[in-house]
Amino acid sequence: MKNELKTVSLLLLAVILVGCDRPAPSETAAAAPSPAPTDIASAPLSDVTPGTATSDNPGNEREIMIPAGPFIRGSNKVDNEGLQQRYGFVTPLYLNEHPEHQVTLPSFMIDKFEVTNAEYKRFVLATHRPEPPAWIQSGYNVYDHYLRNFDVDRLRMIATDYFNLDLNPTALDKPELLDALFAKQAQRDKLAVTAVTWFDADAYCRWLGKRLPTEAEWEKAARGPNGNEFPWGDNWAQGAANSGENPHQEDDESIMPPGSFPKDRSYYGVFDLGGNVSEWVADIYQPYEGNAFNDPNYTKQHRVVKGGGAGMGHYGLSTFFRAARRAHTTPERASTDVGFRCARDISQFNQIQPKQ
Repeated sequence: MKNELKTVSLLLLAVILVGCDRPAPSETAAAAPSPAPTDIASAPLSDVTPGTATSDNPGNEREIMIPAGPFIRGSNKVDNEGLQQRYGFVTPLYLNEHPEHQVTLPSFMIDKFEVTNAEYKRFVLATHRPEPPAWIQSGYNVYDHYLRNFDVDRLRMIATDYFNLDLNPTALDKPELLDALFAKQAQRDKLAVTAVTWFDADAYCRWLGKRLPTEAEWEKAARGPNGNEFPWGDNWAQGAANSGENPHQEDDESIMPPGSFPKDRSYYGVFDLGGNVSEWVADIYQPYEGNAFNDPNYTKQHRVVKGGGAGMGHYGLSTFFRAARRAHTTPERASTDVGFRCARDISQFNQIQPKQ
Protein backbone atom coordinates (compact mmCIF):
# COMPACT_ATOMS: atom_id res chain seq x y z
CA MET A 1 0.00 0.00 0.00
CA LYS A 2 1.37 3.35 -0.93
CA ASN A 3 0.74 6.78 0.51
CA GLU A 4 0.72 5.74 4.15
CA LEU A 5 -0.50 8.75 6.02
CA LYS A 6 1.88 10.82 8.09
CA THR A 7 0.70 11.42 11.63
CA VAL A 8 1.74 15.07 11.68
CA SER A 9 -1.21 17.32 10.80
CA LEU A 10 -0.82 20.29 8.53
CA LEU A 11 -0.23 23.18 10.90
CA LEU A 12 -1.68 26.00 8.84
CA LEU A 13 -5.10 24.46 8.33
CA ALA A 14 -5.18 23.39 11.96
CA VAL A 15 -4.68 27.03 12.97
CA ILE A 16 -7.46 28.15 10.66
CA LEU A 17 -9.86 25.59 12.06
CA VAL A 18 -9.21 26.05 15.77
CA GLY A 19 -12.58 25.66 17.40
CA CYS A 20 -14.09 24.65 14.06
CA ASP A 21 -13.35 20.96 13.92
CA ARG A 22 -16.98 19.91 13.63
CA PRO A 23 -20.43 21.29 14.36
CA ALA A 24 -21.91 21.14 17.81
CA PRO A 25 -24.56 18.42 18.19
CA SER A 26 -27.41 20.84 17.67
CA GLU A 27 -25.80 22.17 14.48
CA THR A 28 -25.14 18.66 13.26
CA ALA A 29 -28.81 17.80 13.30
CA ALA A 30 -29.61 20.78 11.14
CA ALA A 31 -26.66 20.61 8.78
CA ALA A 32 -26.35 16.89 8.13
CA PRO A 33 -29.34 14.82 9.21
CA SER A 34 -28.53 11.13 9.29
CA PRO A 35 -30.81 9.18 6.98
CA ALA A 36 -31.53 5.56 7.68
CA PRO A 37 -28.29 3.65 7.11
CA THR A 38 -30.16 0.96 5.28
CA ASP A 39 -33.48 0.97 3.52
CA ILE A 40 -34.02 -2.78 3.85
CA ALA A 41 -34.17 -3.27 7.59
CA SER A 42 -37.88 -4.03 7.54
CA ALA A 43 -37.94 -6.06 4.33
CA PRO A 44 -39.28 -9.59 4.88
CA LEU A 45 -36.59 -12.19 4.38
CA SER A 46 -38.78 -14.12 1.97
CA ASP A 47 -38.57 -11.20 -0.45
CA VAL A 48 -34.79 -11.51 -0.73
CA THR A 49 -33.47 -13.80 -3.44
CA PRO A 50 -29.91 -15.12 -3.47
CA GLY A 51 -27.41 -13.15 -5.49
CA THR A 52 -29.68 -10.14 -5.90
CA ALA A 53 -29.90 -6.77 -4.23
CA THR A 54 -32.25 -6.48 -1.29
CA SER A 55 -34.42 -3.66 -2.61
CA ASP A 56 -36.88 -3.51 -5.46
CA ASN A 57 -35.81 0.06 -6.14
CA PRO A 58 -32.52 0.03 -8.14
CA GLY A 59 -31.65 3.46 -6.79
CA ASN A 60 -31.70 2.22 -3.21
CA GLU A 61 -30.02 -1.16 -3.54
CA ARG A 62 -27.61 -1.51 -0.66
CA GLU A 63 -26.96 -5.16 0.09
CA ILE A 64 -26.62 -8.50 -1.68
CA MET A 65 -27.55 -11.85 -0.22
CA ILE A 66 -24.88 -14.47 -0.93
CA PRO A 67 -26.46 -17.95 -0.85
CA ALA A 68 -25.23 -20.78 1.33
CA GLY A 69 -22.98 -23.35 -0.21
CA PRO A 70 -19.38 -24.14 -1.18
CA PHE A 71 -16.89 -22.03 -3.08
CA ILE A 72 -13.25 -22.29 -4.16
CA ARG A 73 -10.88 -20.42 -1.87
CA GLY A 74 -7.17 -19.73 -2.31
CA SER A 75 -5.09 -20.99 -5.22
CA ASN A 76 -2.22 -23.24 -6.22
CA LYS A 77 -0.76 -20.52 -8.43
CA VAL A 78 3.05 -20.13 -8.66
CA ASP A 79 5.21 -17.34 -10.02
CA ASN A 80 6.21 -18.95 -13.30
CA GLU A 81 6.74 -15.51 -14.86
CA GLY A 82 9.43 -14.52 -12.38
CA LEU A 83 7.51 -11.40 -11.31
CA GLN A 84 9.11 -11.32 -7.86
CA GLN A 85 12.60 -11.06 -9.29
CA ARG A 86 11.59 -8.77 -12.14
CA TYR A 87 9.94 -6.18 -9.89
CA GLY A 88 11.98 -6.72 -6.75
CA PHE A 89 9.18 -7.89 -4.48
CA VAL A 90 10.41 -8.93 -1.03
CA THR A 91 7.67 -11.51 -0.46
CA PRO A 92 7.06 -14.34 -2.93
CA LEU A 93 3.82 -14.06 -4.86
CA TYR A 94 0.89 -16.43 -4.38
CA LEU A 95 2.39 -18.72 -1.71
CA ASN A 96 0.18 -17.46 1.12
CA GLU A 97 -2.86 -18.41 -1.02
CA HIS A 98 -1.93 -22.11 -0.98
CA PRO A 99 -3.52 -24.58 -1.06
CA GLU A 100 -6.63 -24.13 -3.15
CA HIS A 101 -9.49 -25.63 -1.17
CA GLN A 102 -13.25 -25.70 -0.90
CA VAL A 103 -15.08 -23.86 1.87
CA THR A 104 -18.79 -24.04 2.64
CA LEU A 105 -20.44 -20.96 4.14
CA PRO A 106 -23.96 -20.22 5.35
CA SER A 107 -25.82 -17.49 3.51
CA PHE A 108 -24.94 -13.92 4.47
CA MET A 109 -25.50 -10.31 3.46
CA ILE A 110 -22.76 -8.07 2.06
CA ASP A 111 -22.84 -4.45 0.99
CA LYS A 112 -23.19 -4.03 -2.74
CA PHE A 113 -20.82 -1.04 -2.69
CA GLU A 114 -17.89 0.22 -0.67
CA VAL A 115 -18.62 2.71 2.14
CA THR A 116 -18.44 6.31 0.92
CA ASN A 117 -17.01 9.45 2.48
CA ALA A 118 -20.50 10.85 3.08
CA GLU A 119 -21.62 7.69 4.87
CA TYR A 120 -18.52 7.63 7.02
CA LYS A 121 -18.88 11.36 7.78
CA ARG A 122 -22.33 10.72 9.27
CA PHE A 123 -20.70 8.17 11.56
CA VAL A 124 -18.00 10.68 12.57
CA LEU A 125 -20.60 13.34 13.33
CA ALA A 126 -22.77 10.96 15.35
CA THR A 127 -20.00 9.31 17.38
CA HIS A 128 -17.29 12.04 17.46
CA ARG A 129 -14.75 9.54 16.25
CA PRO A 130 -11.59 11.24 14.92
CA GLU A 131 -11.71 12.12 11.25
CA PRO A 132 -9.32 10.37 8.85
CA PRO A 133 -6.10 12.42 8.66
CA ALA A 134 -6.50 12.60 4.88
CA TRP A 135 -9.59 14.76 5.39
CA ILE A 136 -7.47 17.35 7.21
CA GLN A 137 -4.84 17.28 4.50
CA SER A 138 -7.39 17.78 1.73
CA GLY A 139 -9.80 20.16 3.48
CA TYR A 140 -12.66 17.64 3.35
CA ASN A 141 -13.11 18.09 7.10
CA VAL A 142 -14.18 21.74 6.66
CA TYR A 143 -17.96 21.96 6.91
CA ASP A 144 -20.00 24.21 4.65
CA HIS A 145 -21.13 26.67 7.28
CA TYR A 146 -17.50 27.33 8.28
CA LEU A 147 -16.55 28.02 4.68
CA ARG A 148 -19.36 30.57 4.46
CA ASN A 149 -17.86 32.44 7.42
CA PHE A 150 -14.35 32.72 5.95
CA ASP A 151 -13.29 35.88 4.14
CA VAL A 152 -12.39 35.72 0.46
CA ASP A 153 -8.61 35.70 1.03
CA ARG A 154 -8.82 32.71 3.32
CA LEU A 155 -11.11 30.90 0.89
CA ARG A 156 -8.59 31.49 -1.89
CA MET A 157 -5.82 30.03 0.26
CA ILE A 158 -7.90 26.96 1.11
CA ALA A 159 -8.91 26.50 -2.52
CA THR A 160 -5.27 26.60 -3.61
CA ASP A 161 -3.49 24.72 -0.83
CA TYR A 162 -6.03 22.11 0.19
CA PHE A 163 -8.86 21.68 -2.30
CA ASN A 164 -6.55 21.58 -5.31
CA LEU A 165 -9.18 23.23 -7.50
CA ASP A 166 -8.53 23.26 -11.21
CA LEU A 167 -9.11 27.01 -11.55
CA ASN A 168 -7.60 30.35 -10.61
CA PRO A 169 -9.06 31.34 -7.20
CA THR A 170 -7.79 34.91 -7.49
CA ALA A 171 -10.18 35.49 -10.39
CA LEU A 172 -13.24 34.46 -8.34
CA ASP A 173 -15.29 36.42 -5.85
CA LYS A 174 -16.60 34.85 -2.64
CA PRO A 175 -19.90 33.43 -4.04
CA GLU A 176 -18.05 31.87 -6.97
CA LEU A 177 -15.41 30.40 -4.68
CA LEU A 178 -18.05 28.94 -2.38
CA ASP A 179 -19.84 27.36 -5.32
CA ALA A 180 -16.60 25.75 -6.46
CA LEU A 181 -15.68 24.53 -2.97
CA PHE A 182 -19.15 23.13 -2.30
CA ALA A 183 -19.07 21.34 -5.65
CA LYS A 184 -15.71 19.79 -4.75
CA GLN A 185 -17.04 18.63 -1.38
CA ALA A 186 -20.13 17.12 -3.04
CA GLN A 187 -17.86 15.27 -5.45
CA ARG A 188 -15.77 13.94 -2.58
CA ASP A 189 -18.89 12.83 -0.69
CA LYS A 190 -19.47 10.16 -3.34
CA LEU A 191 -15.98 8.65 -3.24
CA ALA A 192 -15.13 5.47 -1.37
CA VAL A 193 -13.77 6.35 2.06
CA THR A 194 -10.11 5.52 2.68
CA ALA A 195 -7.40 6.31 5.24
CA VAL A 196 -9.27 4.48 7.98
CA THR A 197 -7.75 1.90 10.30
CA TRP A 198 -9.13 -1.59 10.78
CA PHE A 199 -10.53 -0.40 14.11
CA ASP A 200 -12.33 2.50 12.41
CA ALA A 201 -13.87 0.18 9.82
CA ASP A 202 -14.92 -2.32 12.47
CA ALA A 203 -16.49 0.42 14.61
CA TYR A 204 -18.45 1.84 11.66
CA CYS A 205 -19.95 -1.52 10.76
CA ARG A 206 -20.86 -2.23 14.38
CA TRP A 207 -22.48 1.21 14.63
CA LEU A 208 -24.84 0.07 11.88
CA GLY A 209 -25.48 -3.24 13.61
CA LYS A 210 -23.34 -5.00 11.04
CA ARG A 211 -19.74 -6.26 10.94
CA LEU A 212 -16.80 -6.51 8.59
CA PRO A 213 -17.03 -9.47 6.20
CA THR A 214 -14.79 -12.40 6.92
CA GLU A 215 -12.03 -13.11 4.43
CA ALA A 216 -13.94 -16.18 3.24
CA GLU A 217 -17.17 -14.21 2.77
CA TRP A 218 -15.39 -11.49 0.83
CA GLU A 219 -13.69 -14.01 -1.43
CA LYS A 220 -16.88 -15.93 -2.10
CA ALA A 221 -18.72 -12.71 -2.97
CA ALA A 222 -15.90 -11.88 -5.40
CA ARG A 223 -15.29 -15.27 -7.02
CA GLY A 224 -18.79 -16.69 -7.24
CA PRO A 225 -19.58 -20.42 -7.35
CA ASN A 226 -17.03 -21.12 -10.09
CA GLY A 227 -13.95 -19.73 -8.37
CA ASN A 228 -13.33 -16.89 -10.83
CA GLU A 229 -9.83 -15.39 -10.89
CA PHE A 230 -11.35 -11.89 -11.07
CA PRO A 231 -14.88 -10.80 -10.17
CA TRP A 232 -15.92 -10.77 -13.85
CA GLY A 233 -14.17 -14.00 -14.93
CA ASP A 234 -10.81 -15.73 -15.24
CA ASN A 235 -9.06 -13.30 -17.56
CA TRP A 236 -7.74 -9.85 -16.77
CA ALA A 237 -9.64 -7.18 -18.71
CA GLN A 238 -7.89 -3.83 -18.86
CA GLY A 239 -10.31 -1.07 -17.92
CA ALA A 240 -12.82 -3.41 -16.29
CA ALA A 241 -11.86 -2.25 -12.80
CA ASN A 242 -10.53 1.01 -11.40
CA SER A 243 -6.88 0.01 -11.26
CA GLY A 244 -5.46 3.53 -11.55
CA GLU A 245 -4.32 2.92 -15.12
CA ASN A 246 -5.44 6.34 -16.35
CA PRO A 247 -2.16 8.28 -16.80
CA HIS A 248 -4.02 11.59 -16.52
CA GLN A 249 -5.31 10.87 -13.02
CA GLU A 250 -3.55 12.46 -10.07
CA ASP A 251 -3.18 10.45 -6.87
CA ASP A 252 -6.10 12.25 -5.21
CA GLU A 253 -8.29 11.60 -8.26
CA SER A 254 -7.66 7.88 -8.65
CA ILE A 255 -10.48 6.75 -6.35
CA MET A 256 -13.94 6.85 -7.92
CA PRO A 257 -17.50 6.67 -6.60
CA PRO A 258 -18.39 3.02 -5.91
CA GLY A 259 -20.11 1.40 -8.86
CA SER A 260 -18.38 3.59 -11.46
CA PHE A 261 -16.99 0.53 -13.27
CA PRO A 262 -19.97 -1.63 -14.26
CA LYS A 263 -17.74 -4.47 -15.46
CA ASP A 264 -16.20 -4.80 -12.00
CA ARG A 265 -19.25 -6.72 -10.85
CA SER A 266 -19.10 -10.20 -9.42
CA TYR A 267 -21.32 -13.17 -10.25
CA TYR A 268 -23.56 -12.21 -7.33
CA GLY A 269 -23.76 -8.53 -8.31
CA VAL A 270 -21.29 -7.02 -5.82
CA PHE A 271 -19.28 -4.10 -7.22
CA ASP A 272 -15.63 -3.04 -6.98
CA LEU A 273 -14.22 -6.23 -5.53
CA GLY A 274 -11.56 -6.06 -8.22
CA GLY A 275 -10.41 -2.46 -7.95
CA ASN A 276 -11.06 1.09 -6.72
CA VAL A 277 -9.90 0.58 -3.11
CA SER A 278 -8.51 -2.40 -1.28
CA GLU A 279 -10.71 -3.46 1.63
CA TRP A 280 -10.29 -4.43 5.25
CA VAL A 281 -11.86 -7.74 6.27
CA ALA A 282 -12.38 -9.16 9.73
CA ASP A 283 -9.71 -11.86 9.87
CA ILE A 284 -6.29 -11.96 11.44
CA TYR A 285 -3.71 -12.95 8.83
CA GLN A 286 -3.08 -16.67 9.32
CA PRO A 287 -2.04 -19.54 7.04
CA TYR A 288 -4.67 -21.73 5.47
CA GLU A 289 -4.73 -25.31 6.69
CA GLY A 290 -2.05 -27.22 4.82
CA ASN A 291 -0.12 -24.08 3.85
CA ALA A 292 3.64 -24.71 3.73
CA PHE A 293 4.78 -21.10 3.31
CA ASN A 294 6.71 -19.88 6.36
CA ASP A 295 5.58 -16.27 6.48
CA PRO A 296 6.86 -14.51 9.63
CA ASN A 297 3.89 -12.14 9.42
CA TYR A 298 1.58 -14.99 10.42
CA THR A 299 2.60 -14.30 14.03
CA LYS A 300 2.19 -10.49 13.98
CA GLN A 301 -1.58 -10.12 14.42
CA HIS A 302 -1.91 -8.38 11.05
CA ARG A 303 -5.36 -8.03 9.52
CA VAL A 304 -6.16 -9.22 6.01
CA VAL A 305 -6.75 -6.72 3.19
CA LYS A 306 -8.52 -7.95 0.05
CA GLY A 307 -8.90 -6.57 -3.45
CA GLY A 308 -6.85 -4.21 -5.58
CA GLY A 309 -6.66 -0.45 -5.23
CA ALA A 310 -6.49 2.35 -7.77
CA GLY A 311 -3.63 3.87 -5.81
CA MET A 312 -1.29 1.27 -7.29
CA GLY A 313 -1.30 3.27 -10.52
CA HIS A 314 1.16 2.19 -13.18
CA TYR A 315 2.92 -0.02 -10.60
CA GLY A 316 -0.16 -2.23 -10.47
CA LEU A 317 -0.06 -5.67 -12.04
CA SER A 318 -3.14 -7.69 -12.85
CA THR A 319 -2.11 -10.20 -10.18
CA PHE A 320 -2.78 -7.57 -7.51
CA PHE A 321 -6.46 -7.46 -8.49
CA ARG A 322 -7.10 -11.21 -8.24
CA ALA A 323 -9.79 -12.25 -5.77
CA ALA A 324 -7.58 -14.89 -4.14
CA ARG A 325 -4.78 -12.44 -3.34
CA ARG A 326 -4.08 -11.97 0.37
CA ALA A 327 -2.58 -8.65 1.44
CA HIS A 328 -2.15 -7.77 5.10
CA THR A 329 -0.97 -5.01 7.41
CA THR A 330 -1.17 -3.83 11.01
CA PRO A 331 -4.71 -2.87 12.08
CA GLU A 332 -3.53 0.58 13.18
CA ARG A 333 -2.39 1.55 9.71
CA ALA A 334 -4.46 4.00 7.67
CA SER A 335 -3.68 4.04 3.95
CA THR A 336 -5.14 6.22 1.25
CA ASP A 337 -5.94 3.22 -0.95
CA VAL A 338 -7.69 1.05 1.69
CA GLY A 339 -11.38 1.28 2.53
CA PHE A 340 -14.04 -1.27 3.41
CA ARG A 341 -17.61 -2.50 3.15
CA CYS A 342 -19.85 -4.19 5.73
CA ALA A 343 -21.62 -7.53 6.01
CA ARG A 344 -24.00 -9.29 8.38
CA ASP A 345 -25.50 -12.61 9.21
CA ILE A 346 -28.86 -13.52 7.77
CA SER A 347 -30.13 -13.82 11.35
CA GLN A 348 -29.48 -10.07 11.72
CA PHE A 349 -31.47 -9.16 8.64
CA ASN A 350 -34.68 -8.01 10.32
CA GLN A 351 -32.98 -6.73 13.48
CA ILE A 352 -31.35 -3.56 12.15
CA GLN A 353 -32.99 -0.36 13.30
CA PRO A 354 -32.35 2.79 11.27
CA LYS A 355 -30.02 5.37 12.83
CA GLN A 356 -31.81 8.64 13.54
